Amino acid sequence: MPVVESRSPEPTLPTDLRLLTSYLFDKSGSDAPAFTFLDYATDLDGIEHTMSWAELAERVRTVAAALNRLTGRGQRVAILAPQDLTYVVGFLGALHAGTIAVPLFAPEVTRHSERLVHVLSDCAPEVWLTSSDALEGVRALAENTSVPKPKQIIAVDELSQSAGEFTAPAIGLDEPAYLQYTSGSTRDPAGAVITHRAVVANTWQAATAYGAGAERVVAGWIPFFHDMGLVQLLAAPVFAGIRSVFMTPVAFLKRPVRWLRAMSGMPDVMSAAPDFAFEYAARKTGDADRAGLDLSGVRALITGSEPVRAATIARFQQAFGPHGLAPHVLRPSYGLAEATVFVTATGEEGPVVTAFDRAALAEDRVVPVGPGTPGALELVAAGRPVSQSVHIVHPERLVPLPEGSVGEIWVDGPNVADGYWQQPERSEETFGGRRGDVPGRWLRTGDLGTIHDGLLYVTGRIKDLIIIDGRNHYPQDIELTVADAHPAIRPGGVAAFPVHDASGAEGAAVVAEYRRGGEADDAEIGRAVRRAVAARHDVRLRGLKLVRVGAVPRTSSGKVARAATRQRHWEQT
Repeated sequence: MPVVESRSPEPTLPTDLRLLTSYLFDKSGSDAPAFTFLDYATDLDGIEHTMSWAELAERVRTVAAALNRLTGRGQRVAILAPQDLTYVVGFLGALHAGTIAVPLFAPEVTRHSERLVHVLSDCAPEVWLTSSDALEGVRALAENTSVPKPKQIIAVDELSQSAGEFTAPAIGLDEPAYLQYTSGSTRDPAGAVITHRAVVANTWQAATAYGAGAERVVAGWIPFFHDMGLVQLLAAPVFAGIRSVFMTPVAFLKRPVRWLRAMSGMPDVMSAAPDFAFEYAARKTGDADRAGLDLSGVRALITGSEPVRAATIARFQQAFGPHGLAPHVLRPSYGLAEATVFVTATGEEGPVVTAFDRAALAEDRVVPVGPGTPGALELVAAGRPVSQSVHIVHPERLVPLPEGSVGEIWVDGPNVADGYWQQPERSEETFGGRRGDVPGRWLRTGDLGTIHDGLLYVTGRIKDLIIIDGRNHYPQDIELTVADAHPAIRPGGVAAFPVHDASGAEGAAVVAEYRRGGEADDAEIGRAVRRAVAARHDVRLRGLKLVRVGAVPRTSSGKVARAATRQRHWEQT
């Protein structure tokens, strides 16, 4: 049987790729809008703050010149700014200076303060960049925690707009551009070393996959410290010379219709978000919110970062299709920080949903069945790669698997990171994948999947897999069953994970957020959940804990942190 591989040899990666900031300076004489921040902090309708390409180029030079006076080439520079224009300027300024940017966030995001301390301790930036509004909190972070103290903290918006006689250093494409810290969903965050070559290669790959015409606008809210937000809303617009319109994640969460309005009426617009955002927007917007929306100009809506559910796609299309949203513009995709971000995407045909036999998947086999077949599991295809290779490999025997198999997803391409910052053993484990029949080193993603009809389907994470009596159970599949079992369970607030009894036998436990009140009591909800899991998965839950909304831990990118949930609600009880 043939080896399972997805490769897209055409089009090929250009040989004349340059540093990301060089594409910025190509437009340094243009007064056209480059970045627009939609500020909802003081105005419910939002206030637009726009910076032209010429203004951006000048401010980036200013930041680079300031950094050149304080630190050296290859030193780390932390971006601890709010999600506004100062973040864009600071990040690009750090790249232009030849330093290694570390995209983080302003410390007012207190839920993830431990993450800031961990990352800053790990990479020890010599300079911190922030804004005048966040300066007090950033100084408090330096003074009141155990992080290595920076030489200086700079408020980017307080620098005088003059680069003087600064000349940017000659930076090689294979030098580090920034450290993209992983979300830490299964272990401590690690800094993936993204080179200048990797980021421009990946922006080209994404632009090729999704299109990027001269009139294209990208709109969104994903945080810049997240790989998807950084590339989609910051790096890709600079590379392609197109406008970026963005808001804060909080602005979206408070009123998700703001995201849709940012796209409304645009003749050629693209955006991206994780699966939960599409479900949230459909659920939280009513007829009054949607009135007047014109989404006929949306050309690509990327959904990824977490498992994409067919039900979410259907609900979103049902909600916004009447307002001009074409079904084919939804583009399920797959990526990860270790590959800069983008790996695969569905084409202009839009979402492809295939039903597979659940029992066969539990045995690492792929058996497609008809829609609605009892025991079937619907999976949404994540598409094909562009100028990179994707293989399905046995995670233990390290050999390529034949068609019809589930295995670990391995990736090779110019967008793959160089490794993790100062973690050689972990780097070798992740980036040192070797196949007996193929030379070279491959990125071992830790994700399980299969390739069917040339399309990648992601089935889960190796570290999250629940193995009961030799059969594989995917936690996100159990979580979906639990969420559907009773209306009191909060969608997106469920974590399933493996637990062991005294003999070492593995089983499954669930922690679920629920809305108290109403006619149902805890016992009734528990019975409904246990019945549903037993019926659909033939699994008897070892434990079920119902918790208040917000009690299930999440990573900085919004994913359910299963290991942290198990530690907080299971191992400590």
